[in-house]
Amino acid sequence: MSPISRRTLVFGGLAAAGVGALPTRSAVIAATAAVPYPFQLGVASGEPDASSVVLWTRLAPSPVNADGQGGMANADVAVDWQVSTTDTFSTLVASGSVTATYAAAHSVHVIANGLSPDSDYFYRFRAQGHLSPVGRTRTTPAIGAAGRDLVMAFTSCSHYEEGYFTVYRRMAEEDPGVILHLGDYIYEYGATTGRPRLHLGSEIVALADYRRRYAQYKTDPDLQAAHAAAPWIVVPDDHEVENNFAGTVRENNTPALTAAQWTARRSAAYRAYYENMPLRPAQVNNGNSIQLYRRLRWGSLATFHMLDTRQYRNDQACGDGWKLCSDADLATRSLPGNPQESWLLDGLGQHLGTWDIIGQQVFFARRFNSTGASMDSWDGYRASRARIQQGWVDRAVRNPVVLTGDVHRAWANDLKADYNNANSATIGTELVTSSVTSSGDGDGATAVPDVGTNPWLKFYNNRRGYIRATVSPTQMRADFRNVAKVSEHGAAAATAKSFVIQEGHPGLQAV
Repeated sequence: MSPISRRTLVFGGLAAAGVGALPTRSAVIAATAAVPYPFQLGVASGEPDASSVVLWTRLAPSPVNADGQGGMANADVAVDWQVSTTDTFSTLVASGSVTATYAAAHSVHVIANGLSPDSDYFYRFRAQGHLSPVGRTRTTPAIGAAGRDLVMAFTSCSHYEEGYFTVYRRMAEEDPGVILHLGDYIYEYGATTGRPRLHLGSEIVALADYRRRYAQYKTDPDLQAAHAAAPWIVVPDDHEVENNFAGTVRENNTPALTAAQWTARRSAAYRAYYENMPLRPAQVNNGNSIQLYRRLRWGSLATFHMLDTRQYRNDQACGDGWKLCSDADLATRSLPGNPQESWLLDGLGQHLGTWDIIGQQVFFARRFNSTGASMDSWDGYRASRARIQQGWVDRAVRNPVVLTGDVHRAWANDLKADYNNANSATIGTELVTSSVTSSGDGDGATAVPDVGTNPWLKFYNNRRGYIRATVSPTQMRADFRNVAKVSEHGAAAATAKSFVIQEGHPGLQAV
């Protein structure tokens, strides 16, 4: 992608205020003197295709007000938007106006249409006499075209209290073509003393709480920089609602909620998630459910199959936790739910791109030891995993790559046709990102846990970070990037390990 300056990201192109039908400088000064700056939460883009992209912002001059409305009055507000090929906005390729409503916490979702394939763009908003920061985005290659090599960065698990969001800043500096967030964008817990930063308020359960929590996270300048650097593709995990929930089943009754209150909590969580993410209208919440599994095509280079592994799963076997449990083998159990399993296999069978990238939340490869396995991962749904793996083998899927978050550690795993036979064929690859902050600094351990009983586990690192993956028609290179500390702000990123996956040859090759 074309470079974007720090000044553009931070100051939002204010020097261009007189360009492209925006107000004169004197008009801007007069308006800003009367109305507080509403773009405190930055800008974002997402869900790109070959001719369009979602543009997002949310008006919030006082972002963390307890009512969740960000300091906005109970009135609709007109918001103008512009897209240009330059960060000076000297020539516009798309523009328009949209209404930010009080009912949607003044969040804005614009579909910018009519864009060219495989192209870089800049965008901004104007409201109440103010200009937003400038964001950079891009479109995908046209269907049938591989386009440029794709640099994608992905991470998960950004617990505000457990450190600073330096990882997001380092991702923005990678000049990525797309960023994936694989869940736990926020955490629902109340404040815990003694941590580097503190949540505002107690555990969140109501709509105002969730809106305020997203606002607190989005005031972070490093997160804003990552959103402004590239389009995002997002899926939630559990903490966007409540820890370790499964379908409609709670982990426990803490905090105590009636059935109706639990339903209301899910509805509030999904509504706030949509309001705060650059998602298309197809993903708007419908009461206490939301349609989040979806497919995005990156020309002929790759297909992203984004999964929802929380909303439709059977309850964790044997009461959850790490244990031996024969119920995990029951064929009736599914982690994504049977309809989503069928949807995934149908998409894999269409062979829409060179790489089939499955973006999802929880550990996929088998990992057993003498105490058992995690019932919250795919090891708790072993028949479901077997159906999916055998399904892509039966459909002759050449390059399946599973992207995973959740576990706050970096892993790289081969996926085996038969986990009871370490010499069986390698049929896929799993890349597990570490977290942005969750679990704190980490101890830097690199010895692969349980490798004696799970020899397909090839890499492990207990630092916070992300994966930078460079995707071409012939190979995918995965660089495991981490920072030494998140308890202090601003650490540099370093590459702990790199692997290559060759097209048509599933499995990891160390670089």
